[in-house]
Amino acid sequence: MAFKTKEQAAAYWKANIRLMLTLLAVWFVVSYGFGILLVDLLDQVRFFGFKLGFWFSQQGSIYTFVVLIFVYVARMNKLDRDFGVQEDDS
Repeated sequence: MAFKTKEQAAAYWKANIRLMLTLLAVWFVVSYGFGILLVDLLDQVRFFGFKLGFWFSQQGSIYTFVVLIFVYVARMNKLDRDFGVQEDDS
């Protein structure tokens, strides 16, 4: 990656770290918060025949993680284009 200035490089990495921390926070809330801390409250709701708390702890955090991977790829591609450091399409 060739940044024009050190300030541009610092801004890129700051945006990258902010994105990663945001996505990790979402995953933490879904997997730990919904799957462990709020499981009793969520178990009062049914989702496809299963208690919602159980579903989040068994499936929801995995699905969320997979979705977050695709969100990360899309956002990083946009960030790369914004800073002019995208990969060549060749």
